[in-house]
Amino acid sequence: MTSQEPTVHIVDDDPSVLKGLKRLLQSAGWNAVTYESASEFLAAHDPVGPGCLILDMSMPGYSGLELQRHLTAMGSSLPVVFLTGFGDVPTTVTAMRAGALNFLSKPVNDEDLLASVTEAVQANRAALESNAEVVDARERLSTLTARERQVMERVVAGRLNKQIADELGTGVKTIKVHRARVMQKMDSRSVAQLARLVERMGILPRV
Repeated sequence: MTSQEPTVHIVDDDPSVLKGLKRLLQSAGWNAVTYESASEFLAAHDPVGPGCLILDMSMPGYSGLELQRHLTAMGSSLPVVFLTGFGDVPTTVTAMRAGALNFLSKPVNDEDLLASVTEAVQANRAALESNAEVVDARERLSTLTARERQVMERVVAGRLNKQIADELGTGVKTIKVHRARVMQKMDSRSVAQLARLVERMGILPRV
């Protein structure tokens, strides 16, 4: 989990909109940074920094939807709140299907915007924390021996110690030792917790 302060990034080709939104967000206590184009934002973007993106839908060069698609292709978890003066239903549906958190029409209501920013930053923090936990779990997984990995897969699949011992051709006491080491290395206090961790890593038991 990151302790870095979140940043609200605002991309709009209208300087007056940028100025007004930045003033509003700063008055609400947010760190806000403005960009007049998608390319300017991409040049400065920190893909691991927490926050959210307020994005104008219609801009010269990269449009808002094109920037959203680009960020998705990069694997960015930065939530997007779209602003537009020319919104329509098909565009809104496209943006939402691509993962946009919200779609607000200009002139935007201050309370709606601030509520959307709060929701977006909370979602981003949760995503970053989840990603960090998965990275940590994968590092722990790499410390397992081949035999411990075999035992872990069978434990998660619901096998009993005796069944695992029979399948691997060893004694129950040995399996208990391996099982205890797996639980310790994976920092899991129960089989259910271990199973959830394995699922989050995208690992399917091969047994």
